[in-house]
Amino acid sequence: MFKIGAMEMDGTVAQPLTKIIKPSYGWMPIRLDAIWAHRELLYFLVWRDIKVRYKQTLLGVLWTVLQPLMLMVAFSIFFGRLAKVPSDGLPYPVFTFCALIPWQLFSQALTQASNSLVTNDRLITKVYFPRLVIPLSAVLSGLVDFLIAFIILLTLMIYYGISPTSALWTIPIFVLLAVVSALAVGLWLSALNVRYRDVRYTIPFITQFWLFVSPVAYPSSIVPEPWGWVYALNPMAGVIEGFRWALLGKTEGPGSELVLSFAVVVALFIGGLYYFRRMEKTFADVV
Repeated sequence: MFKIGAMEMDGTVAQPLTKIIKPSYGWMPIRLDAIWAHRELLYFLVWRDIKVRYKQTLLGVLWTVLQPLMLMVAFSIFFGRLAKVPSDGLPYPVFTFCALIPWQLFSQALTQASNSLVTNDRLITKVYFPRLVIPLSAVLSGLVDFLIAFIILLTLMIYYGISPTSALWTIPIFVLLAVVSALAVGLWLSALNVRYRDVRYTIPFITQFWLFVSPVAYPSSIVPEPWGWVYALNPMAGVIEGFRWALLGKTEGPGSELVLSFAVVVALFIGGLYYFRRMEKTFADVV
């Protein structure tokens, strides 16, 4: 408890204001207004992550394009040419690169958000601010890479003579779903990573496993019908197929499976927010 005195115009000291600070217990409320109040800090952290990512690099932003391009070549050779995986009548390079763009956004955002609290330990222990700003900034910084890779995708579509469909305006919706999915899982893993440091070793395994259970190298149409609803529990399945539908137009439009994926994302996000807030008060002590 501390008191703050105020000086009146006539020189007299006004009645001091008393502010009592007490530790919180149990579940803490989610204060999104605090994020808005610290929006300048959020902008600074996003800009810092972007600059640090390409500082003193030989290729710079070309790494953003090189990674999905190399995966596209590998998938095209082994899955498209050798394994003869179907691609819904589309050129396999365009088919898989269209999926790799949202997948790269999701996987990098998930990895950065999961490790964000540990990598910013000095900032957390020195000053108070809403800790949610840190994983949020790690996720938002990946949007710059996505925009660069998206331009390359449009160039590849022009090369193969493919025009975007009239559903192109839905792309921001699927981008938002991918970002929220990464943030939802990242909130859980980042909070766990502070207390259990071996969590960071499981993150590469999680992303690799998630890659192969998502329709990146294959269409979701090959999944047997009885397993369709189970497959829809993977939110990235709806995001990737939504991208292909909005840009290439050869797949069926998102339906009830996308609604299920959206419900899973909302549940993970709300649960992650409350768990993150509950663990937030211990971050400075154990990070």
